[in-house]
Amino acid sequence: MEINRRMTVGEWGLLFSLSVLWGGSFFFNGVAVRQLPTFTIVVARVAMAAVLLWGVVLLGQRRPIPQGWRLWRAFLVMGLLNNAVPFSLIVWGQSQISSGVASILNAATPLLTVVVAHGVTADEKMTPARLMGVLLGMAGVVVVIGADALASLGVQTVAQLACLAAALSYAFAGVFGRRFRAMGVSPLVTAAGQVTASSVILVPVMLVVDRPWQMAGPGLAAILACVGLAVLSTALAYVIYFRVLATAGATNLLLVTLLVPVSAVLLGVVVLQETLLPNHLMGTALIGLGLATIDGRPLQAVRTAMIGNRQQTRLR
Repeated sequence: MEINRRMTVGEWGLLFSLSVLWGGSFFFNGVAVRQLPTFTIVVARVAMAAVLLWGVVLLGQRRPIPQGWRLWRAFLVMGLLNNAVPFSLIVWGQSQISSGVASILNAATPLLTVVVAHGVTADEKMTPARLMGVLLGMAGVVVVIGADALASLGVQTVAQLACLAAALSYAFAGVFGRRFRAMGVSPLVTAAGQVTASSVILVPVMLVVDRPWQMAGPGLAAILACVGLAVLSTALAYVIYFRVLATAGATNLLLVTLLVPVSAVLLGVVVLQETLLPNHLMGTALIGLGLATIDGRPLQAVRTAMIGNRQQTRLR
C-alpha cells in the first residue's frame, strides 16, 4: 500500500475528529493539574483507557488478548514513546504554562516527524516542500518560545522545552507504530496494548514519586477531567489514531497537531480564562504555514489558479 500520499476526505474527517479529542486533552490537563500531580494524572489516563479498551476487545468483539513477547515488546516501546514520555512531559509542562501554549508547541510534532520519517523509512522521504515546511514550522516554534526565554533559561522555558521533547517522542512513535498493521494487529487491539504497556511502566513511577496515599482526595472537577482524558482523549482517540496511521502514514497523521491548538486554545480561553501573547499567535501562524507547505495542496491550488489565469489571459 502506498503510504506517502495525500489523504482522502474520510481520513481528513477522522483527523479533524482526532484533533478535537486531543485538543480536549490540553483542557482536561489544565483542570487536573490544579489538584493532582503529574504521574497520578497520566496513570489515571492510561489505566482507565486500558480497562475500557480491553473491555471492548474481550466483551464487545470477543477477541482474545494477544500473546507473544515480540508483540508485547512492540507495545512496550510504543507505550513509552506515545504515552509514558510525552504525556508526562506535557502534563508537567502544563503545570508551568497554559494549555494553549502547550498545544502550540505540540504542533511541532509533524515537523519533527518529517525529519524522523526521512531518516528511518523508505516511503516517507523529505521533499523540498517538506523541508521548507519544516523550516517555517520550526521558526514558528522559536517565535512561540521567544528570544528572551532562549537567552535566559527559566522555569517556563524548561516547561516549553519539555513540550517540545514530547513532540519529538510523538514523532518517533508515529513512525514506530506503522509496524502494527504489518503484524496484523487491529487498531483497537494496538490502542489497548500500548496503554496497557504504558500503565505497567508508569504505575511504579507514580507510587515512588507521587505517593498517592499521602494526597488529599481530588475534587469532582479533577476526577471528571481524568475520566475525559481516559475515555475521550485516549481510548477513543487512539482507535482513530491507529486507523489513520495504517492507511495514511506517520507524516500525514501527525498533521493533526496543526488542528489541535485551535480546539485547545478555544477551550483554554473560554473555560479557563487563559490569555495568549501576540508572539504565540504569530508563531502559530508560521507553524500553520509550514504544515500547509508540507501537505502541498495550498501551493498546488495557487499554481493551478495562476495557470488558469494565464490561459484566460491568452484567450482574450
